[in-house]
Amino acid sequence: MPDKCFDLLVIGGGASGACVAYEAVCRGLKVALLEGHDLGGGTSSRSTKLLHGGVRYLELAFKTADAAQLRLVREALLERGHWLKQAPFLAHRLELALPTDGLIGQLYYRLGLGMYDALSGRAGIGSSRLLSRTLLHQALPELRNDVSGGVAYSDGQFDDARLNLLMALSAEQHGAVVRTRTPVVELEKDSHGKLCAAISENANGQRERWQARVVVNATGIHADALRRMAEPECQERMLTSRGVHLVLKQRLCPQRIGLLLPSTDDGRVLFMLPFFGSTLVGTTDAPCSHPQAAVPSDEEQSYLLDYVKRWFPGLNSIDIGSCWAGGRPLLKPADADMNSSRVVREHEVETMPSGLVSVMGGKWTTCRPMALDTLTAVAKQLGQSLPRAKELPLIGSDRDPLQTPKRLIAQRSTLQDLLLKSPQQAEQIKHLESSHGLNAEALVNSWSTAEREPLSPVMPICSGELRHAIETEKARSITDVLARRTRLAMVDRDEAQRLAPVVNQMLEQCGHGNSAPLELSH
Repeated sequence: MPDKCFDLLVIGGGASGACVAYEAVCRGLKVALLEGHDLGGGTSSRSTKLLHGGVRYLELAFKTADAAQLRLVREALLERGHWLKQAPFLAHRLELALPTDGLIGQLYYRLGLGMYDALSGRAGIGSSRLLSRTLLHQALPELRNDVSGGVAYSDGQFDDARLNLLMALSAEQHGAVVRTRTPVVELEKDSHGKLCAAISENANGQRERWQARVVVNATGIHADALRRMAEPECQERMLTSRGVHLVLKQRLCPQRIGLLLPSTDDGRVLFMLPFFGSTLVGTTDAPCSHPQAAVPSDEEQSYLLDYVKRWFPGLNSIDIGSCWAGGRPLLKPADADMNSSRVVREHEVETMPSGLVSVMGGKWTTCRPMALDTLTAVAKQLGQSLPRAKELPLIGSDRDPLQTPKRLIAQRSTLQDLLLKSPQQAEQIKHLESSHGLNAEALVNSWSTAEREPLSPVMPICSGELRHAIETEKARSITDVLARRTRLAMVDRDEAQRLAPVVNQMLEQCGHGNSAPLELSH
């Protein structure tokens, strides 16, 4: 088994691991990224799809005089602006309506959201505004009649799975080695007790040794397992909270203005958001074990449906297209016991005596600060300063991100000539650009006429796109293709099941025969 030697070995291909690899490559490091399953296959593809500072964290910061929460909101708002600029085809501004009770409620939330706007500074994306009863019901026509008005504010919405994927593939494009379905089974130490290598094992039992100057643990909710592999007596730091989402086939947000319910009976925050022509409802927040993190419970589904019925009582029926869950990695303070409720959505970068650097906690929006803090710890382990980052564009974006929106507009006219004239053409153009950005034209040009034809009325995916996912984007199963490279299974599971045989045949043709069924609970 020949050794592979790197400056940095990143274990975990979710948002934090992919971002660490991408930022490390930008700084000239020789990087390997190992993921035990699929890129973004866990928590990172199961978020609420919001790039946001967190309105509830801002409210909590002022109620509890918690400066840490305020810093978290400020940091996240700046990062929201970063991703909206760097990947405008994957991320866009989304307005959300927050219903209020009377004038006092309107003034309370108007003041708070004004502060939310101010904290974003130059990265702001639009000011909050009052909504009259008429405007609110125009935006959400099925909303119950007794809601007299509200406040609207802006946040970002994005495709979490594809941003995760494109960070990893961009790192690979610029020199990183990226391996999926490559779990790490052993860590090696040198004579001084410092980590020097990791051993991976594939499904066939073949082992590889990955020698590295520094090893980063970016495994999210599984961080403690790798920490114990490095130092068996270490104190556990992670708690897992499950978030369940429902996708309703009803289009409850026809004007693409979402709904935020700021306080449920048990103090949670719920969202009802436009999502690929459907409505995304979520999320719950329930402590759970690792095996149950991606398994929605009946109780949580009923909880979400109850709030849909409360706020949209005129619905004759509720048609569920899909339901899925993800585990949030919550970081408990180092001096707290495992049952502690003192958990926050901040992150921490820990360096163990063995040299293992673990990035823990955090949230999707702040994956880049998490990565930069991780690289600061990496530099200390390397005993050297890292060079300034090179400007390496994300796949699908222009080298100058300010040019990306203009080029996307120009690309649309070309795509109109390349794609079949059909009622779905406009939607297909939007879909291709929102997935592939400026690469959409080249991809469509490489497909035959038959490969460009939409396969589904729910989402205009085509066979060329499915084959690209398998041949170029490391998709190795039906679920990889239909739940993460495209989001069809996350929107309409029955429609994804209908196309599963088509995808399975392509996998076999590409030498990746995989009889595993479509599965959203792994």
